[in-house]
This record gives sequence, structure tokens and C-alpha cells, in this order.
Amino acid sequence: MHKAIEQIYAQMGDTTRVLLVLSIILFAGFLVTRLTKKLHFPDVSGYILAGILIGPCCLCFVPEPMLARMGFISDIALAFIAFGVGRFFKKDVLKNTGIGVAVLTLFEALAAGIFVALVLRFLFALPWALAVLLGAIATATAPASTMMTIRQYGAKGKFIDTLLQVVALDDAVCLLIFSAAAAAVSAGGVKGLSAWAFARPIAYNVGALLLGALCGLLLSKLLSPKRSRDNRLILAVAMLLMLSGICAAFAVSPLLSCMVFGAVYVNVTKDEGLFEQINDFAPPITSMFFVVSGMSLSLPALGTAGAVGAVYMIVRIVGKYFGAYYGAAVTRQNQVVKRYLGLALIPQAGVAIGLAFLAKRILPEEMGDILLAIILPSSVLYELVGPWCAKKAIILSGSLPGCLKEHRKKQETGGQEETGSEGKSAAHNGTLHGTVL
Repeated sequence: MHKAIEQIYAQMGDTTRVLLVLSIILFAGFLVTRLTKKLHFPDVSGYILAGILIGPCCLCFVPEPMLARMGFISDIALAFIAFGVGRFFKKDVLKNTGIGVAVLTLFEALAAGIFVALVLRFLFALPWALAVLLGAIATATAPASTMMTIRQYGAKGKFIDTLLQVVALDDAVCLLIFSAAAAAVSAGGVKGLSAWAFARPIAYNVGALLLGALCGLLLSKLLSPKRSRDNRLILAVAMLLMLSGICAAFAVSPLLSCMVFGAVYVNVTKDEGLFEQINDFAPPITSMFFVVSGMSLSLPALGTAGAVGAVYMIVRIVGKYFGAYYGAAVTRQNQVVKRYLGLALIPQAGVAIGLAFLAKRILPEEMGDILLAIILPSSVLYELVGPWCAKKAIILSGSLPGCLKEHRKKQETGGQEETGSEGKSAAHNGTLHGTVL
């Protein structure tokens, strides 16, 4: 069957092949999410499953040669995702959260990274280069999964604001940690340590940050009140694509640049309408991104990774949860944050997959193959389990609209927060979330 499909594609022109594959990706994501909704799984999980089904490892509706040409989808999707995350870095919100969110993020990211690196190094005797890069990748969380799950269930409140800020900062921390780790590994592979070998990736990321800030200022000047909605969207998308292209030219993730782009724009203009336009425009792109991620899974790679992959998954989850728990304790966050934030940080996909391919270029071929065999399958499995965990965290934190209404009703009637056992309802948890920050 696989050969027959490849022969069909071989008879088509390049344009026809690309358009057909994009159509198949979108249809597959739509159809599978009809099933996952009935099973009460978030849409993200459905997209990942759709990718597995139509990818080279199963039905092969999209063969390997065509999958290799879909890489641009990831860059575009990550740019849109990061721009949307930048919206939550408003000055007034950051003033309310203070340094606490930054410290909390450092705790959960570093705990996961250090824990993974040390356990894999000493339990499986992995080379330090491989263990360190796996630890750096382990710090990442999937902002798209979290944001799509929040959007799907209409979750709101201070717990959600904290979660979104942590997720956004988490990827910034991850990219900086990975840049430093990659520089160290690259420099360690040559005779005589080169200062530029260490400084180059950091310099590129700093340059991406500055470019993102410049684009935010430029867009704020271009989008005058006289601009139509269509032209506002056109200019914003054009600048996002430009940033993605420049970042790709220097092998830098577009996440940091586009996140700063969004943050600078929202702080200069106070205009949140543009972000709503982007949100309305982005669903087909983000759905394709997750479907393509699922298509990247190689079932034989699961066996190759073996026990190392399984331990990586478990250790990262433990590191994220307890890092978030103790980070919340140090920063004196509410019990709701301590208990449930780590549960919402389990998803891992796009950023980790992108960094895995970057790491493969740095490592020797054999080690690079091992790293991919660990990250790709685990990222897919994280995305199957992670959104469900994020959903549970949202419910338990009392951030669903029904819980928020009940909380406001209690406030209006002078009701007091309960402080009983953990076996209270979600409505009880909803009373707690009001004092998260």
C-alpha cells in the first residue's frame, strides 16, 4: 500500500502534492478530533493521533518524502504561538506577579533539566554531552498545548494567568539553557575552547530578542487607527513570517523573537484586538503543526529508545511537578498553584522537537540518533497525556467558568473560603484561585 501511494504522488506535480498533503492533514485532524471529543480528550491529542495514523509509520497517506517538506509548518506555527504568548507579558500584570513567577519558572525548569541529566548520566552511563542536551530539552513545555486546552474549555482567572506566564517564561528559559548547553557541547568537541563557540548561540538569541523588540515597535507605528482590520492582519502576519525567516537563516528558534515581538507590541499599544485576530486566523496552522508532529513519530524508534526513553519521560514529569511545587512554596504562592501547576506543565512537543533536531547536528551521528529516538516518541506521548493533565489541573484549580461564577457569588454573599480537606469539590478550589498571586 505504501508503495502504491508513493507512486500516486510521483505522478503529481510539486504544487499538487503539497496542496493535497495540506488538505489531508487538515481533514485528518478534523475527523480524529470528532472521536477524541467523545472520549473527552483535548483537541491537541486528536491532532497528534491523526498525524500518527496518516503518517509514514501507519497508513502512509503522507509518505516520508512529503513529510520532509512540511518543516515550514512548524516554524510558522511556533511564530504564531509565541506571538500569542507575548500578550501575557503586560507591564501591569508583571507588576502584580513581581519576581515570583520568574523564580517559580526557574525552579521548575532547572529541576526538570538537572534531574533528567543526572539520572540519565549515572543510571545509563550516557555521555555527558547527550545527557546535558537531553536535560536542556527537558526544561521545555509546550505552550501551544496549554493555550489550546485553556481556549477549548474557556478557562480564566489568576491561576490561568500565572500558568500562561510560567509557560511563556519556561520556553525563554529553555532556549537560553539549551543555547548554553549546545555551546558547551560544541566547544568541548574541538581542541582548545573557543570563546566564540560559547558566545555565538547566545549572541544569536540576544539578536533575535532585539529584533523581536524592534518589530514590536515598528508594528505599533504601522498599525495606526486608520488601518482596516484586513490590513492590520496582513502587516502582522507579514512581520511574523519575516521574523521566522530571519531566525531560520541563523538556526535560531523563532519562539524568543516572536514572543518579545508580541510583548513589546501589547505594552506599547495596549491593543489586544490584534491578538484576537491572530487567534481567529491561527487554528488551521496550529492544527497542521500538531498533526505533522504526530507524523514524525517512528514506531520502531520506541523500541530503540527503550528504557532510556521511559525513564526520561518519568523523570521529567517528577522534576516538573516537584520543581513547581517547591518553587511555589519558596515564592509563597497559594496552595492551588503548589498542587496543580506542575500537572499543567507536562505537555512537551514543538519546542522540544525543534531543539532535538538542532541537537542532532551538534552530536555525533550515533548519539544524535539516540537523542531523536528519545525525544520524538516521548514528545508525542507527552502530547497525548499532557493536555489531559492540563485539563485536570484547570478543573482542579477551579478555573472553569462555572467555578469562577460560584466564586463571585460567594464573594457577593459574604461567604467564607473553606479550608477543609483536599477532597473538596472543584468549586472549593475555585475559591482558592482568587488568591493565587
